Amino acid sequence: MALDIAVKAAVGFPDTLGDCPFCQRVLLTLEEKKVPYNVHLIDFSNKPKWFLDVNPEGKVPVVKFDDKWVPDSDVIVGTLEEKYPEPALATPSEFASVGSKIFSSFVSFLKSKDPKDGTEQALLNELKALDEHLKEHGPYVAGEKISAVDLSLAPKLYHLVVALGHFKKWTIPEDLSHVNNYTKLLFSRESFQKTKPPKDEYLIAGWAPKVDAA
Repeated sequence: MALDIAVKAAVGFPDTLGDCPFCQRVLLTLEEKKVPYNVHLIDFSNKPKWFLDVNPEGKVPVVKFDDKWVPDSDVIVGTLEEKYPEPALATPSEFASVGSKIFSSFVSFLKSKDPKDGTEQALLNELKALDEHLKEHGPYVAGEKISAVDLSLAPKLYHLVVALGHFKKWTIPEDLSHVNNYTKLLFSRESFQKTKPPKDEYLIAGWAPKVDAA
């Protein structure tokens, strides 16, 4: 039986998949595990009553397990691993936090108006650490097989590449070859192509207010 999942719709396009990396993480997990699902697109400018009734906080993603709507991508992914153990996607505990500071470092740099405030260097330090890890353990974080940590990082790295390319004309340095190969590997997966925002413009529109407000 197909699972119901509520995810963010694109800004200004309520019938189109939006740019939430946490929603995409769950969609990627469903795709990689071949779990059938029904998507409910939530327009954040006009959240439907049924959605707020079952999920008063109004956050996404939420997935319906056994007649109960469950929020939080960490909890959802853990539940999917329990209920659908094959293929196993759990990341070995020693690798579970690899790259965990990249997204917050990216957001700080994206919003930064001061080139000397250290946010670019902080992001580069995180990317270098990932590069060194992948050099030793790759091509994925835990070796030859994709796992949960990769499915969490993939959408975040996509946001980094698209948003920094657009707003700052910034790209991941070429000498971080393992990270660059990793992003190509992740973005080319069928599951990623099926679950990413259909156009980069939707992702850019999602970040524009945050960049302008910074």
